[in-house]
Amino acid sequence: MEPVLGMVVSAVGTVASGALSGAGGELGRRTSERLFDLLSRHPGGAADGDASGDGPTLPVTASERSAAALRLMELVHSSPQAARDVSEWVREAAWLAPRPVPAVAHGASRPRMLPPTTAVFTDRADVLAWLTALLDDGNRPRGAPVLAALTGPGGIGKTAAVVHCALELADRFPDGVLFADLNGASAGTALPPSDVLARFLERLGVPPAAVPGDEARQRDLYLDCTADRRMIVVLDNAHDDAQVIPLLPASAECLVLVTSRHRPGRLVAQHGARPFALGPLSSEDSVDLLRRVVGDRRPAVPDHAVRAVADGTGGIPLALCTTGAGLAVREHLSWERVAHRLSDRIHGHDREDTAVRDAHPDDDGPGTPADPVRAAQDVAYRELTPACAALYRAIAAAAWPTVTVPCAAQAADVREREARVLLERLSRVHLLEEVGEERYRFHDLTRAHARALASAEDGHTGISAAVRRVAVGQLRFAAAADFRVMPKRWRLGPAYQGLVLPAERDPADGKRALASLRRERENLAAVIRSAAQHGFDDLVWQLCEAMWTLHLRLGFHAQWIDTHVLGVEAARRSAAEFGDRRAVGRMWTQLAFGHMGAGHADEAEAALRRAEVADRDCGHHRGEASAVEARGLLRLRQWEFTAAERYFEEAREILDRIGPDDDGWRDVPRATALLTHHIGRALTRQRRFTEAAAPLYDALARFRRLDGGGDRYNEGRVYMSLGDLHLDAGDPDQARVCLDEAVKVMTEDGAGLQLADALQARARCHRAADRTTQEADDLRGAAGCYEDAGNDDEAALARVRARLAEIET
Repeated sequence: MEPVLGMVVSAVGTVASGALSGAGGELGRRTSERLFDLLSRHPGGAADGDASGDGPTLPVTASERSAAALRLMELVHSSPQAARDVSEWVREAAWLAPRPVPAVAHGASRPRMLPPTTAVFTDRADVLAWLTALLDDGNRPRGAPVLAALTGPGGIGKTAAVVHCALELADRFPDGVLFADLNGASAGTALPPSDVLARFLERLGVPPAAVPGDEARQRDLYLDCTADRRMIVVLDNAHDDAQVIPLLPASAECLVLVTSRHRPGRLVAQHGARPFALGPLSSEDSVDLLRRVVGDRRPAVPDHAVRAVADGTGGIPLALCTTGAGLAVREHLSWERVAHRLSDRIHGHDREDTAVRDAHPDDDGPGTPADPVRAAQDVAYRELTPACAALYRAIAAAAWPTVTVPCAAQAADVREREARVLLERLSRVHLLEEVGEERYRFHDLTRAHARALASAEDGHTGISAAVRRVAVGQLRFAAAADFRVMPKRWRLGPAYQGLVLPAERDPADGKRALASLRRERENLAAVIRSAAQHGFDDLVWQLCEAMWTLHLRLGFHAQWIDTHVLGVEAARRSAAEFGDRRAVGRMWTQLAFGHMGAGHADEAEAALRRAEVADRDCGHHRGEASAVEARGLLRLRQWEFTAAERYFEEAREILDRIGPDDDGWRDVPRATALLTHHIGRALTRQRRFTEAAAPLYDALARFRRLDGGGDRYNEGRVYMSLGDLHLDAGDPDQARVCLDEAVKVMTEDGAGLQLADALQARARCHRAADRTTQEADDLRGAAGCYEDAGNDDEAALARVRARLAEIET
């Protein structure tokens, strides 16, 4: 059946947009190369852009993609075989498109992301009634979700109110609840929409491997996934409208609840948001909440004493909860004493009626009254033991997204066992909130309180020391995990010295290490930012180096670029102060890969040029070769195969300059083998098949000769490239021989997903030779690999099953 032009245009766009970023893995690469081959077969002769000898150019702009689609349609009409080839390519390309999750009725996941509600929630019935009226309003605009924005000062209870309302309304939204704390207290802590979209997509059922790396494609997939759903989306603590707009769902049957300290201008004007200003609790509700927090753990207290404490909190829920928690756990505290302390703090006087001056950055001068939240925090802080108070100040040294036990121990310079106990104590008095197993976070007002106290009591020196201890601890963790994931890659920095793999290593150890890096991803990025602010340049670039595997395997390109911009600057400053000059080029090269992943070809090219210059200036041949190699990989993705070959040859010449006493000497054999493999691939894409075979077989021999028993994984990769070569040259039987070896190597190496790729490549050989039974056998084997991997790539598994279904029918 002839493909429709619209489908072809969509397929070209999908493949071209993913070619630069490497989206789709092996399938994406093969599909991009098949598009190149099809466009090269244009019936009118040489395709446009053939002046370089490389053939057609990668269609980047909308007009280029439309022109490429039209050329494919002309090819379709040139012969029945060409029509079959284009139709098959369109079907294959469709599997690369971000796949919407099926409707809930068909078994998709129903996310339940709401944090636990507080058992002491009080009142706010007016908010629930207002939301219910919005939902029941028959005159509300059609075609857009109901969008409600709760505004109010910090500590007023916005989060508790929306969580409570979401739970109360959940029955009206059977497809689930999405929740994100946008950390919008400041521009520096606010989460980028891309991070939130990635989290939402995974909870909507998209496999992590299928989540796009760039925000635009994430947004498109998110709209697809929410189009037919009846959901609640809670966007808590928004910094501004720009942070919220990309997170709005597509369905008019959704309810979106936004909380912010600022009025939502664009959301109201352009998206129909309804604002609601949240105020303090009434005196009666304040007394109710206070009694609920304290519970029955204290003797009966006269109403006047409870009311005096409640009045001292100004009806602000955060102050009420903090004060009540202190009364609940400290029996020696009397209600009267707390009321007096709150009154003294509020009015700016101590018990001797002398002016109180706290070290808070927004105080206007001696005697300035404190707000009720700060007063409650001051009272709670005065009751902490010295050790607990010191940890409270230390963990506020920077705006960590979450505080773990190791992070707290490093910040306060105590053992983890002691940190665990102190964190629990802070949680009990409501100065911290536990958000996961041994994982805590501050309310941003509480962190500001703790940070102000740290400035007053520990000074800049103490705060900087805490940040450095955390950065060093996180660097040790990240470097060790990075080493476990990719032990054979070359790397810079003393953090890797002495790292070795256990003799009896669990095959799943690398996967666990990558998962641990993913869990700490946001904290690691925060550590880099904080270390940069404090001038710890030596740690900044090493932390970026340690996150290389995380980003290379999982993407998160916006964070990759942001952190490595800091890494470049840190490396440059460090080099100027007798640091490691090699780090400058290394950071530029890694930043370039971030830009490639985000589809920013020009920015990647510029970064790689700077990397070359930096490495050449300091005589670091290994780094220079890596930068030149990366330029070749960029050219491969852009279909500039002749230029790619030249860069790979140049990189190999640079490696030849490294002598036995030079930096990088031990890595030369493996690096040379990789470049030789790249050269063979570039020659294959130029259809210079006879010439391509020589470097590919040379690469195979080089990988076998490497110390430590060779590199079986990369041997398998070369065999797959040889299979591609022979298949493209029209020799499926010789291709099958090479792919037999690839399957054997990947089986022995335990590389399950790569084995699935090899089996699918061999299945294509069987298909070309009309060996349907063997093709089906290999596809079943590939499906088994994906199933054994825990469905990390459900789209790939579905693709294999779909082809099996075609064969069996």
